[in-house]
Amino acid sequence: MSERTLVLLKPDAVRRGLVGEILGRFERKGLTIEALELRTLDGETADQHYAEHVEKAFYPPLREFITSGPLIATVLSGDTAIEVVRALIGSTDGRKAAGGTIRGDLSLSNRENLVHASDSADSAAREIKHFFPELG
Repeated sequence: MSERTLVLLKPDAVRRGLVGEILGRFERKGLTIEALELRTLDGETADQHYAEHVEKAFYPPLREFITSGPLIATVLSGDTAIEVVRALIGSTDGRKAAGGTIRGDLSLSNRENLVHASDSADSAAREIKHFFPELG
């Protein structure tokens, strides 16, 4: 059964020229790009996207980072896309992520970890509607 997920290639991925590498990994796995847009998030959009984290101590630096430059927002689809994408990106902290994953191979940070991906079907539906309302 095909499902959709939202993936953000964060400003560090764009700044480091890793967009093609990261998108290629998703495509080689068999996922389909349904939508893709280069954009820079403003603070309000960041707050809406990370609403569950806004009051946490780690959020202000995350907000500053995620709004620091352009990112790629994309919707990927495929069989169990959410689970597949999360396995491909690896654990949140790039210093601890397994080799062979996007973060394990390309990131040395917990905050600047290249990629955000929806963590559940409910999150994916909400996030896709937020970034790509025409697909909601």
